Amino acid sequence: MKLKVYKLNENATVPSFATEGSACFDLCACLCEGSDEVLVYHNVDSEMIRTTNGKFIVEPRKRVMIPTGLIFDIPKGYSVRLHPRSGLALKSGINLVNQEAVIDSDYVNEVKILLTNLTSTPFVVEHGMRICQGELVKSTVTDIVLTKKLPTSATRDGGFGSTGV
Repeated sequence: MKLKVYKLNENATVPSFATEGSACFDLCACLCEGSDEVLVYHNVDSEMIRTTNGKFIVEPRKRVMIPTGLIFDIPKGYSVRLHPRSGLALKSGINLVNQEAVIDSDYVNEVKILLTNLTSTPFVVEHGMRICQGELVKSTVTDIVLTKKLPTSATRDGGFGSTGV
């Protein structure tokens, strides 16, 4: 399977697999000259901020939208799923805002990564830094059917926490 990638910025990093056994490809920040501004989310408002020197500081407990400088040409019947990088999450408290992002095959705009800083320490994102990972996933066509009968289970009775800790 091939995932075509278009570079909006000549300095954008083409996604790649870190090792032969990697399940996902890495996506990098595009914070160089000519890239989009970073969108910073506050409680209610948001603002666009121009990066300086190919770096952007993600302030504690803030949400940001980081440009990649890339557009994906996702094959019909597939989507790209974005996942946090475990090293960034563990070592720096940097995670995806929505934990997993879904990019549909009919989305043909720049891929931007929604990051959040869960710590009390500012975090510097630099141009070319690997900030999340993605995978091409086959979509399943699902027919949604309304029913008047509640589902039942012969093996499970209970809700959240019913199977123990």
